[in-house]
Amino acid sequence: MVVPMTETQRKIGFLVCLVTIVLALLDLQIVSAATVPIVRDLDPAHGIDKIPWLVSAYALASAAMLPLYGKLCDVLGARRVFLGAVAAFLLGSALCGAARSMDQLIAARALQGLGGGGLMSITMVVIAQLKGPGESGGPAKGANTGGLVAGGAMAIGPWIGGLLADHADWRWIFYVNLPIGLAVLVTAALALRLPEHPVRRPLDYLGAGLAAAFSSTLLLVTDWGGKRYAWTSPALLGLALTAAVTLALFLWRQVRAPEPVLPLSLFRVRELRLGFAVQAILGGAMMCAIYYVLVYLQVARGIASSSAGLYLVPMALGLAASGMLTGPLTARGWSARTFTVCGTATTALAFVLLATTTGPGTSLWLVRGELLLAGAGFGQLVGQLLLLVQSSAPPHQLGVATTAVRFFQTLGNALGTAVFGSVLARLYADQGPGGDISALARLTGPARAEGVHAFVDATQAVFWGGAALMALAALLALRLPRSGGAADSAAPPRESEPVPV
Repeated sequence: MVVPMTETQRKIGFLVCLVTIVLALLDLQIVSAATVPIVRDLDPAHGIDKIPWLVSAYALASAAMLPLYGKLCDVLGARRVFLGAVAAFLLGSALCGAARSMDQLIAARALQGLGGGGLMSITMVVIAQLKGPGESGGPAKGANTGGLVAGGAMAIGPWIGGLLADHADWRWIFYVNLPIGLAVLVTAALALRLPEHPVRRPLDYLGAGLAAAFSSTLLLVTDWGGKRYAWTSPALLGLALTAAVTLALFLWRQVRAPEPVLPLSLFRVRELRLGFAVQAILGGAMMCAIYYVLVYLQVARGIASSSAGLYLVPMALGLAASGMLTGPLTARGWSARTFTVCGTATTALAFVLLATTTGPGTSLWLVRGELLLAGAGFGQLVGQLLLLVQSSAPPHQLGVATTAVRFFQTLGNALGTAVFGSVLARLYADQGPGGDISALARLTGPARAEGVHAFVDATQAVFWGGAALMALAALLALRLPRSGGAADSAAPPRESEPVPV
């Protein structure tokens, strides 16, 4: 029997969760800023060819573990899985910092990703279970604040990465995780007292393996397509076929497995079905806003990478403002549906403004204002979509429902990056000089001016694509049920209804 947590332990546990979210998302963002010094130190001759694996190893391992982590939470309890994920992340971080070759670093990065895949998703399960008896809105406040912190960390991550890369040894990008992570691990072990399940149920390891194979091959397709291999090359077509086959096998297994890692019955609940879809769209749109605004600032405006990251601070401020308004608006009767509709519409408007005003000489303050608006839209979504899913999921499937949110966001990130990247490259190749965007840096005089105009036109098309995505998300949000007010959406059943085993 688990001893109930005191109010102080709950507050400490909540703080631990917020620190863990920051740790997870910053690690995703800051490594890309240090690739050049890493290659220069470990393998100056051939390391540049291995950079894609350095970035992909973490993402592949992280995505592959998400479905299994959710099921482990429902079977073993979130506390044990949380501690295991943090420990794996710290071990991977230590090995990354100590790596003496690119191959060692890539292997350690994959181990780090195995743990990192659980930092964000399992943390949200823990937050949902931190509600005290008779407390109204604990999980809601946790989900909203967690989403706020996640969005802020995602926005400022590139800037911190550039700062560390410019002023510290690249190994500290990994070593900095150790004291923070150890504090999280020890504090969580002492303070967290969450429901545990003494009766063990079988795990669907075959289903988890198929999910890992599908997500990994899909991420490779989106990462390599149009870059390392042509979209019509045998290698890409083979990977795409493998992704399709493993997806079909995974769905077949989920229908027949006694304890599926992602029960298809979840998709019969309208809130869950629509919530997963909007989350996937949000993943693609958020990558579009962050990544392609940074590319525009660096390529078209000549701003250094570390300085370009500062332009995402307004987005973080928009996220913060939305987070602060969530509580008062919820008290006035706003439901998760209202936030989702308003957030998708706000974000769509921000993309329309980016698409219509972005040019070679656009005021950078205007860009900052548009990013502020985009952040205000994202801030209404990142926490509320999770809350919507958690409050609608069956209590004994809280883990798989919560990690499914992160899983679909990861797939949306990958697909959005690939599609928008292909659109940008294709449009520039059709209109710009030099053949591809990489040639733009070598152009001078009138040729460069022509290239910048072609690049800006292509970037505007990408932002129009983001606007279309968020318009689709708004239409899906309008289909959410109107029933369930703010009180319902703010208080998902957790400890008042023990998880059946």
